[in-house]
Amino acid sequence: MKAMIQDKVQIRVPARKTQTPWWAPAGLILLSAIPLTFGVIRLIQLMSGAEITPANARFFASPSPVVIHIISSAIYALLGAFQFVSRLWQRGLKWHRWVGRLLVPVGLLVGFSGVWMTLFYPHTDNLLYMFRLFFGSGMILSIILGFISIRRRDVAQHQAWMTRAYAIGMGAGTQTLTGMVGAMIFGKPNEFENALLMGAAWAINLVVAERSIRKQLSPLARAA
Repeated sequence: MKAMIQDKVQIRVPARKTQTPWWAPAGLILLSAIPLTFGVIRLIQLMSGAEITPANARFFASPSPVVIHIISSAIYALLGAFQFVSRLWQRGLKWHRWVGRLLVPVGLLVGFSGVWMTLFYPHTDNLLYMFRLFFGSGMILSIILGFISIRRRDVAQHQAWMTRAYAIGMGAGTQTLTGMVGAMIFGKPNEFENALLMGAAWAINLVVAERSIRKQLSPLARAA
């Protein structure tokens, strides 16, 4: 009986120490607001039959992938932010499990539609092409590995891979910030500079994700 009580104490202590602050999901939602706004504008243009220009001709020629990408990205970004609210899944796993079952296929739609557009939409920037292909494939792989991990009851690895996948998926939000900073410092970027700024956004997100993962994998979290 004494051992059972000690085990329960070991499980509860990390839960209190790893509470997610309220501003974390709020910040993630705010980060996704600008790219989601542009996505809504793009959908309106496609539905209303806006003027076709060289910049948007590829979307009108094949609208399905971009529509799928925008809608799935919105669901993934908004619902995914709440998956990091520890109170929602520490007090009961039903929310986390049901939303997770939705986010796995939605996240794969985000990744596959992004890779499809990279491969089949016309492009002129080879460096950005490689970045999009690399990180898009990385997001798909992370979701698959996260799903396999939870099926094996490896919660720590599940959380780690899903955090990496979400970080890549939120790249568009951070790219808005890196683009603004780059424009203020260097002026209007050329194709090469723009590719570097977008690649830097994905790298920043993954660095933040890895720091979060390492924090979760403290000795107390491992005991939990």
